[in-house]
Amino acid sequence: MSVFHPDLLTADGEGALPVRIVMKDAAVDGVWSAWAGANDFTGKAGQVLLLPCSDDGLSGALFGGGETFDPMTARVLAAKLPEGLWRLEGLVADQAPQAALAFALGAYRFDRYKARSMGPARLVAGSGVDVAAVLRIAAACALAREMVDTPAADMGPLQIETVAREIAEGSGASLTVTTGDALLEENYPAVHAVGRAAAPHRAPRVIELGWNLERTDLPLVALVGKGVVFDSGGLDIKAAAGMRNMKKDMGGSAHALALGRLVMQADLPVRLVVLVAAVENAISADAFRPGDILNSRKGLTIEIGNTDAEGRLILADVLTRAGEHSPDLTLDFATLTGAARVALGPDLPPLYTDDETLAGDLLEASRAVSDPLWRMPLWPGYRAALETEIADLRNDSAGWAQAGSITAALFLQRFAPATGAWAHMDIFAWNPRAQPGRPEGGEAQGLRACFEMLSRRYPRSAAPR
Repeated sequence: MSVFHPDLLTADGEGALPVRIVMKDAAVDGVWSAWAGANDFTGKAGQVLLLPCSDDGLSGALFGGGETFDPMTARVLAAKLPEGLWRLEGLVADQAPQAALAFALGAYRFDRYKARSMGPARLVAGSGVDVAAVLRIAAACALAREMVDTPAADMGPLQIETVAREIAEGSGASLTVTTGDALLEENYPAVHAVGRAAAPHRAPRVIELGWNLERTDLPLVALVGKGVVFDSGGLDIKAAAGMRNMKKDMGGSAHALALGRLVMQADLPVRLVVLVAAVENAISADAFRPGDILNSRKGLTIEIGNTDAEGRLILADVLTRAGEHSPDLTLDFATLTGAARVALGPDLPPLYTDDETLAGDLLEASRAVSDPLWRMPLWPGYRAALETEIADLRNDSAGWAQAGSITAALFLQRFAPATGAWAHMDIFAWNPRAQPGRPEGGEAQGLRACFEMLSRRYPRSAAPR
């Protein structure tokens, strides 16, 4: 399963057509000045103007650099340039790796169900670019996006398990899967409750991948993902508009698996555990109900106020399981709340952590790789909104608190590992509007920032392999 073309980038520039960066309102010199004027090319960021030649082919292209060139704008080139080999001219040395990655990210297309008439444009990577490393990052983002884009009928719990199995086999990692009623035997009661209403072939499961676990001299990193393959809302059923894109509600699991694969491919000196709860929040006679009280792996009881707040329930069990490994660092990804979009919109995922060092490291990495995150507070004054008279806590916060993304994060904090640092990212995993290099559909958010942070914390030179 792949929509990623591994030959998008090459170090061989033979036969490549030039793409010249032109800054905003800068004069286009030479024979192309009149052509640029006739086509209203002003160097605006992201503008692309193809340059014809006498044999009905092309001689190159102009690329608008804007007022200050951001190499991530090269993402549009993959969408706007026709098939062929191109080279980007005018970059300074430290811009080349990011421009190459931007181009590879912009080349993503989800064409599993649609015939594609053209191959992708290809780019000559600049001098000093580690092409293999750039392609690994782009491929991880493509994997996450493809999993999100795939309709729920073809991306159920079993298919998420299959992706995890392929990653484990390719990386020499172990894989354990607990499915159906075995979840009760293995003490994942909340995961079972949320997923038990689904059809038998879409039974809920907990997927656990382990890598390097025998290397007890290395720090342990846990990655946790929400894998609700389709969220009807359960008995508190969503309206049609809210349900339309709920195939993407497994985006957290896609991010955790893609990031885990990237960590293993980069051979970072860590032990790694990836935990995913894969369920369908379906409706049947056996669906869990408002007013039910669920047990959790941690032993805390949870009163169900709304069956559409199911993601935090399954994460409660797998975060508890992550804590049993005594991790040094835990990162969880979840398409958890609509409130996060109200607060920050679709492009800016909230980051929650009570660890100041981790917050600083993630935000610095986020800026370095242009993969935005915005820190939100774990405001203790809202903890009371999770209290209830008849259980240890409730899954829908009291209305007076209003801050739905914050209270959801506070809920997860009750189950986060007691060892090491923990961060939660309430991602959207979706581009709601099509733009060049950013088609409408699945998007990787925070994945590159987290990998950059992990690569800085755990550089390969830090421990002999």
